[in-house]
Amino acid sequence: QVQVQEAGGGLVQDGGSLRLSCAASGSIVGVNAMGWWRQAPGKQRELVAGINSVGSTNYANAVKGRFTISRDNAAKATVYLQMDNMKPEDTALYYCRVELCDTQSCGRLTPYWGKGTAVTVST
Repeated sequence: QVQVQEAGGGLVQDGGSLRLSCAASGSIVGVNAMGWWRQAPGKQRELVAGINSVGSTNYANAVKGRFTISRDNAAKATVYLQMDNMKPEDTALYYCRVELCDTQSCGRLTPYWGKGTAVTVST
């Protein structure tokens, strides 16, 4: 069984920084893409940033230049989100999503979600 755990959320002032971390544990054969999503009250869940198995990244336009996603290859199933110059509109519940390989060849992938960590940016 696989568990995904986020950490690092909290309250920060406008212009401040936070660093989120996410680690998957359990029966893990291999890791494909990893990413961070967020859901603000009354809104749909949206992709914030993603990173694939070779380190290529993509970001939502709203966070480009402010957020940085990275992964710990030594730790395999660990991903981080450095959030700088934060804005009140970044307030949301942040979720980690990891794609794990079902086999050594990684022919099939299964996504797993964490339960989310709350981020609040005050004015």
